[in-house]
Amino acid sequence: MESKPTKPEPPLPLPEIEAAIRSIRHGVVQIIIQDGVVVQIDKTEKQRLR
Repeated sequence: MESKPTKPEPPLPLPEIEAAIRSIRHGVVQIIIQDGVVVQIDKTEKQRLR
């Protein structure tokens, strides 16, 4: 029985995700995934006015 060849998974963009996290003090980093692949990284930074 022949096994179906599998597609190699694309590498995770870990350096880009880490850079987004490190670049903000208060906020949200959102990772958008389509078909199991990271396609977008959104960053929303909050500005605290004490």
